Amino acid sequence: MKHLPRLTFAHLPTPIEAMPRLAAALNSPPLFVKRDDQTGLALGGNKTRKLEFLLAEAQANGARTLITTGAVQSNHCRQTAAAAARFGLDCLLVLVGKPPQEASGNILLDGLLGAEIIWTSRAQREHTLKAAFDQAWEQGRRPYLVPYGGSSPTGAAAYAFAIQEMLDQDFHPDWIVFASSSGGTQAGMVTGARLCGYQGRILGISVDEKAPLLQERVATLASQTSELLGEKIRFAPEEILVNDNYLGGGYAVMGSAEKEAIHLFARSEALLLDPVYTGRAAAGLIDLARQGFFPPGQSVLFWHTGGTPALFADPYRDV
Repeated sequence: MKHLPRLTFAHLPTPIEAMPRLAAALNSPPLFVKRDDQTGLALGGNKTRKLEFLLAEAQANGARTLITTGAVQSNHCRQTAAAAARFGLDCLLVLVGKPPQEASGNILLDGLLGAEIIWTSRAQREHTLKAAFDQAWEQGRRPYLVPYGGSSPTGAAAYAFAIQEMLDQDFHPDWIVFASSSGGTQAGMVTGARLCGYQGRILGISVDEKAPLLQERVATLASQTSELLGEKIRFAPEEILVNDNYLGGGYAVMGSAEKEAIHLFARSEALLLDPVYTGRAAAGLIDLARQGFFPPGQSVLFWHTGGTPALFADPYRDV
């Protein structure tokens, strides 16, 4: 793959660990986990990989302020705030929701990391984001807009290199299962798989979108990412594996399936999941394993994308 400008601050390579007790509990084929919850930047997560490339792009553009947007308990926003603090940049976060009475979870960490928070509604998010960017520019703060979820070709490229990292660890699972939402992680993975010759299946468990929409988004972004990396490939939506059977009550609504997954991973493997992303993806993995979806003898890798601070947020403390 083509070399891209990159800052190195993530703790890489992240380890791959077996999950024998979970596999036994589910009577499933061998299960493993890729620990991207341990990427090291303010409690880690998958966005840290993306920020290595996005921060290099920001620096090349002379940025002095990072601006991004997300939900109230956004892991992406927390890691962006951490990256800004690490490199001496200002950070503006446009968060969808209302200020909580007491800061907890990612909101607590956003403030600790020095981020300025601007509150908005879902309907006004794009308008508020643009207004914040324009004002920062007029004030001479040299803003750089970090895309939602880090999901641009530059950000997605991080997960093409992550697939290369996995193969360099001499690990070739038959399946990779993970949480998919803004699409950047999955787009990078499918691009990396094609460019590195990985033959396994990459299955995104959607946390908030119907499969056709997410497949289209990932295919488009993967095509753009492949071109950035030096080989123009056209990915078709039908090539992208997405399961949208586990949307439950909607984005960030924790139900019984997510609660069971969080408890089962914690008590069988001492692995902590979050209620929004990895909890939902793990619930999908658990249900698929119980159904016998994964053929006997095939190995399954759960790619842990992080999000642990949300466990300590007010809405989820009854997990």
